Amino acid sequence: MAFQQNKVRGFPIALMATPGGMELAQKVDQHLHELMKENGLPAPRTFLRDSTNFRFQNGEGKGVINETIRGVDLYLFADVNNYGVSYTRYGKSYPMSPDEHYCDLKRLLGATRNTVQRVNVVMPLLYEGRQHKIRGRESLDCALMLQELTRMGVHTIVCIDAHNSHVHNAIPLHGFENLHATYQLIKVFLDTVKGQLDIGPETLMICSPDLGGMERARYFAEHFRVHLSGFYKVRDLTRVVDGKNPILEHVYLGQDVMGKDVLVVDDMLASGGSMLEVCRELRRRGANRIYLSVTYALFSSGLAEFDKAYEEGMFQYVFATNATYLPDELKSRKWFKIADVTRFLAKFIFTYNQDGSVTRLLDSTHKINKLLGRSNRDPYDSNPGSRQHRRPPTISLKVKDPNHSDHGTTYYG
Repeated sequence: MAFQQNKVRGFPIALMATPGGMELAQKVDQHLHELMKENGLPAPRTFLRDSTNFRFQNGEGKGVINETIRGVDLYLFADVNNYGVSYTRYGKSYPMSPDEHYCDLKRLLGATRNTVQRVNVVMPLLYEGRQHKIRGRESLDCALMLQELTRMGVHTIVCIDAHNSHVHNAIPLHGFENLHATYQLIKVFLDTVKGQLDIGPETLMICSPDLGGMERARYFAEHFRVHLSGFYKVRDLTRVVDGKNPILEHVYLGQDVMGKDVLVVDDMLASGGSMLEVCRELRRRGANRIYLSVTYALFSSGLAEFDKAYEEGMFQYVFATNATYLPDELKSRKWFKIADVTRFLAKFIFTYNQDGSVTRLLDSTHKINKLLGRSNRDPYDSNPGSRQHRRPPTISLKVKDPNHSDHGTTYYG
């Protein structure tokens, strides 16, 4: 069944959202209207279908769909990190946890009762996606989540910058679309530093805060044609603090950063403590200006440490997407810049519904080259028929698992 030809082309698009995913869905709805107009297609007043996630006084919930969804191509949005949504239990207000957001998603899925033509889940930040493999007797919740959603009839799960795309191995015969916000993050970086920063191997370096993110940082470095560096985290394997082994030291790997600007690239900023340690070590080694670029800025320990570090000149800006909840106090910080991914998601939904070539439409290489004012012909390819000359010679460090293979469909948008 997973290999049958798609028969959804032409069926109307419908969006639905849990309370946590509503802000994201509303922005995508606006961009879908723009895309329909640009392509000369009619559009309804809104693509959003009305639904409600009720809460009873003891905390139990119920999902209710308030208007017809029969025969639509449904995209159900969930932001499992949205702690800005709360509910009341026994008279007290509580911010919703990832577990509760996921339960709201399942309630709405259960309420569809197979009346839609196709149902897809848009969950940019994967539920429990930070763990992708098992060590000893522990759970692997992200894999179980993917399996559960497909058993409930979900056709495709759409995420952005999965912490590790190997989680697709849990559902190898089902749709798993791992989009990347590389273009959006590079664009906001270039817009911010325009006229202030020369991009070249003598002035800029890309850095990964750990070896696990080296492939992501390499992609940035090859586009900018600058050197790549990274850090190796030395952990205390005898202790577990907050579910992980504490970091003892960040060991630098790469060329000299003295006098260079550095763009530190990662998929997620959780508490931010490790990222600030990387900044301190780079400054100790003589780095000039430091910029931080992440897909998800969680700041789970608050903003005070980053405010202090900014005042001390430790970094210039933090760039992050709006693929997950961003509180107003973070948006107001002068050191924080947002990379908007909502039009990107709308373009994916529009093209996916039409059975269009999403890979060609959302290939970021051409768009990034355009941002950098370069031709899309690869100047490093002396023989267009050969791929062995395609890697820029300025990369100083590359660490890649030889057994690595990205089984999820990957689109750089």
